[in-house]
Amino acid sequence: MRQASRLKGGGYLTSTISVVLLGIPALKSAQDDPFMLVCLLAGMILSVTGMAMRWRSHRTSQHRRDREIRTAALNLNENDSH
Repeated sequence: MRQASRLKGGGYLTSTISVVLLGIPALKSAQDDPFMLVCLLAGMILSVTGMAMRWRSHRTSQHRRDREIRTAALNLNENDSH
């Protein structure tokens, strides 16, 4: 499960870096038109924000699953000791 989580995190990080790398050359052509510059920067920010939100959602779900597994194990151990 941890390996899948690391892969997912690596994918989000790779996507974030690609947004920045693709945005760098686009900035040169967009800097002459304020509207295009705002659109480019807003798109980059929204893309990275969306990836961060998806990563946070994944981590929240993972923590919830881990907590449920621990609770089930504790309940099982409690029932076995009675």
